[in-house]
Amino acid sequence: MKYDTIVVGGGIAGLTAAAYVAKAGQSVALFERQEKVGGLIQTFHRNKVYFDGGLRSLENSGTVFPMLKQLGIEIDWVKSRTSIGVGDSVMVLESHESINEYEDFLIKEFPENKQEIKNIIGEVRKSMDYMDILYGIDNPTFMDLKNDKEYVRKKLFPWMFKFLMTLRKLKKLKTPIDEYLQRFTDNQALIDVIGQHFFQKTPASFALSYFSLYLDYYYPKGGGGTATIINKLADFIKKHGGKINVSNGIAEYNPEEKYVICESGEKVFYNTLIWAGDLKQLYNRVPTDKLRNKKLTGKILKQRSYLKDLRGGDSVFTVYMTVDLGPKFFAEKCTGHFFYTPSKKGLSAVSTEGLDEFMSAQNIDANNQELKQKLIDYLNEFCDYNTLEVAAPAMRDPSMAPEGKTGLIVSLLFDYMLAKKIDEVGWSDEIKKLLEERFIKVLDESIFPGLKDKVSHTFSSSPLTIEKRTQSTEGGITGWAFNNPYMPVVDKMLTVAKSVNTIIPDVFQCGQWSYSPSGMPISILTGKLASDKAIKRNKS
Repeated sequence: MKYDTIVVGGGIAGLTAAAYVAKAGQSVALFERQEKVGGLIQTFHRNKVYFDGGLRSLENSGTVFPMLKQLGIEIDWVKSRTSIGVGDSVMVLESHESINEYEDFLIKEFPENKQEIKNIIGEVRKSMDYMDILYGIDNPTFMDLKNDKEYVRKKLFPWMFKFLMTLRKLKKLKTPIDEYLQRFTDNQALIDVIGQHFFQKTPASFALSYFSLYLDYYYPKGGGGTATIINKLADFIKKHGGKINVSNGIAEYNPEEKYVICESGEKVFYNTLIWAGDLKQLYNRVPTDKLRNKKLTGKILKQRSYLKDLRGGDSVFTVYMTVDLGPKFFAEKCTGHFFYTPSKKGLSAVSTEGLDEFMSAQNIDANNQELKQKLIDYLNEFCDYNTLEVAAPAMRDPSMAPEGKTGLIVSLLFDYMLAKKIDEVGWSDEIKKLLEERFIKVLDESIFPGLKDKVSHTFSSSPLTIEKRTQSTEGGITGWAFNNPYMPVVDKMLTVAKSVNTIIPDVFQCGQWSYSPSGMPISILTGKLASDKAIKRNKS
């Protein structure tokens, strides 16, 4: 069997790519190793309580809505309001003017740093203005530029000048957010409260702009959760003749003879291939010993070496809990998407002595109770002072839980190497249980008093869970780590179109591993760009 295009990976990028190839009337088959498509955008249920297994809200950024409109896909949305809390104080981001409230919010917590906070908020305002320009119009990639002359004349041309000027300004904000904030204050706790929920070494331009992005969050209505967009794309692909294969990944592919071998053993040929998964696997899945072209073989081996030791971005530890309390209980405290820091001390106050001893120890005996307790003490403090991302689907869509119940999704950034070592020692089950209990304890003793006695069911996932299910390097949820010695993919907006190219003929890449910084809008954008190139190549 042969297809015009084979897409490897059924996340949002792969589905976007496959949808556009199918829309063009070309044959397309998508292969996904998980039992269902979606990747890091999943919705599932336990006892009729629904949880989102990846993204908590969907960010438009001038990309999602235009893509859906171009494909003719309709989804009912509700605005996903975001709230931020420290200790007993909580504020809701309602509009751009909320940044004034956030300034007062921080001054209340850190009155001794009033002027420093005002200076920092000034930088946030600048970044918000930059984001308003960058995402101020629907992304041109999803517009009909040939026929929509009014859009080109009235929106695109005036926007382009502002866009180019903004990119020049953003170049000055490449410094990691923690280092950037140190220019304004030496209060490490203040720096932590502002920036500790961002990924390690996140550029200041990306981190500070999040206050605009929070205002651009949406949630699907109708009981499907975030996976609504996944299911709609999958239906579109099938309706337009595309084929979706789940529980059937790609074991290897031959770029000379242009075929893939599925995990089921089937050999399928292609004209073009779009790789929408982990970039290391793009090169690892080629049996170089079978290739005749020595020059191509050399390029692939060199690329393997180039990517081999690079780390994936931060991952998360997530606790899912069913609570015998209705959404109204939580609505009195926060919104359905909530970033909460229990203590204003910040992560810098956590002693890492136990962590350092554990990570440096060799050949640890699983019965080493002394070392285990030191690790536990560290993790307890780590949870106490960290920033938790809390989401309650039923607060955005009441049909996501039975009456009188709420599903809570609580997560924090968690180092993959720590999770891996805990697993190697044999303590994963015990530590998972401990973290589940600690999350509940932290919330019960702070923002949600009485929660502990109302939690009827819990389970959790770690970076290892994400790695196992998605095969993403180190369970990374945003592509490449910012603290790698070099960035192996395109990281400049003006050259984003080049991000989908690979060194392998007729093979294109897309998704979170193809461009940095990444996220859902970038995954959709690169999916569209890869499909455009595949469609054009197939025609030729």
